[in-house]
Amino acid sequence: MPNSVANVPRIRVLIVEDDPLDAELAIEELRRSGLHFESQCVDDEAGFRSALIGFLPDIVVSDLSLPGFSGERALDLLTEATPETPFIYFSGTIGEEAAIEAMNRGASDYVLKNNPVRLAPSVNRALRDAADRRARTLAETGLVRAQRFESLGLLAGGLSHDLRNILQPLLITADTISDHDDPQVRKFGSLVGDCAQRGLEMVASMLSFARGARNQRERIKVGQMFGAIKLLLKPTVPSRIDLVINKPEPDISIDGNQTELQQTLLNFCLNAIQAIPDRGSLTLSATEEVLDDEFFTATESARGGNYLRIDITDTGTGMSDEILGNLFKPFFTTKDDGTGLGMVSCQRIVDHHHGYLRVDSEVGRGTSVSIHLPSEGVAHAHCEAIADIPFGNGEHILLVIERAGQLSLVCDSLHTHGYFPIGASDGAQAIQKIEEYGLPAMVVMDAELKLMSGVRTLSALLERNYQGPVLLKARPDMPPDFDDYPPNLPLRVINLPVVVSEMLRAVHDMLLESKKSPPA
Repeated sequence: MPNSVANVPRIRVLIVEDDPLDAELAIEELRRSGLHFESQCVDDEAGFRSALIGFLPDIVVSDLSLPGFSGERALDLLTEATPETPFIYFSGTIGEEAAIEAMNRGASDYVLKNNPVRLAPSVNRALRDAADRRARTLAETGLVRAQRFESLGLLAGGLSHDLRNILQPLLITADTISDHDDPQVRKFGSLVGDCAQRGLEMVASMLSFARGARNQRERIKVGQMFGAIKLLLKPTVPSRIDLVINKPEPDISIDGNQTELQQTLLNFCLNAIQAIPDRGSLTLSATEEVLDDEFFTATESARGGNYLRIDITDTGTGMSDEILGNLFKPFFTTKDDGTGLGMVSCQRIVDHHHGYLRVDSEVGRGTSVSIHLPSEGVAHAHCEAIADIPFGNGEHILLVIERAGQLSLVCDSLHTHGYFPIGASDGAQAIQKIEEYGLPAMVVMDAELKLMSGVRTLSALLERNYQGPVLLKARPDMPPDFDDYPPNLPLRVINLPVVVSEMLRAVHDMLLESKKSPPA
């Protein structure tokens, strides 16, 4: 029963029906909808199996009950052969329980014969959904393939440097013994030299491959990159998982390679999805921060300054200490089909961007991955973010910050924004600074000070007639208790790690408020 229009692709519709009138009814409804199709009708299992091979249907429309055959059996056979092909029940009667069971078994929809006008819309929707699924599958396959090539390229780049360091001494040794008196030694020396030379040529090829797999740096708008990741993730995230994408401000951008960074974020997000067996959430967010010397481990090159921090947090099963310890080792994997190169690839991409990775995980609690990208990436965007914050007028600001690296960074930030900061590493030194420079217009200090507590430091300042505002730097999980502090000082808290724009805004606002309401 063919129906065709020239130059228009036709859909192959397989109809499973024993009543010719009902089969014609289905065909007529599809024809009236404008669907360009060709159809074939079968009424038994042998004909259905033959049609799956010879006709290759794009969709199956089936009655529920047939003599010696059934729609349930047809659905099972289709699922075994081509599970991506949509299946729609077109039946005279179907109860609610049977309809629910049909959907659970994989049917796309069910349409009653006494309401045939629903058939064509249902077929069109099922075909669109199937096309979307195929497109997603192709895109995901391409992404996985690209990730594998990228991982191989990164691994090749790392191994090639090590191999070159091993092979070059062999080549030098071969040259050294090329003039040896013993011909046998010269022979072996020549063999060693030839092998070393061939190895170096292979290393050069590996380096070329690795460099070719990496694109040039570009200016990346982080919000747009988050939007692209959301589009890629949304179809693959199960409904039981809440996907939360907290986009940063539109003007926040970084210098880097978007393909590499996007691959890294997707890799961590996909791992997070797989680690959430039941209901849970996956959150992607970004904030600006300042890193000081205390942040870095003994094996890392300390590069303090302004950073963009990207967090991927899930409420999944978490990881044991053993898995965490091996997470970034090549070829280590907890998956049956894993290559063990995904995390290595992520680590190398972050290293390539001169950034740092931190992973915090606990069994039963979930995992949080933090990617810290350095100041050169956010410098321009950061300037845009603080452009609307008015500059200071040389106001004297006393800083009481224990960590030398952070003290220096906060001093520099305030100085470049028009203030006159004076730094002290503890309360006693802060008192000395007051005696040397006079009372400040404002105090920025650590809420937790070791040698002389913050409360005692402020009490000492009060004894010297300081009555200005105080900005306390505190950890989010350890907020200061205002009841412990002097009651007649205007206090405000800023969370650690310090976000420079937030600090500058708080300093400006508190100074402005103190000028409007001077102390008695």
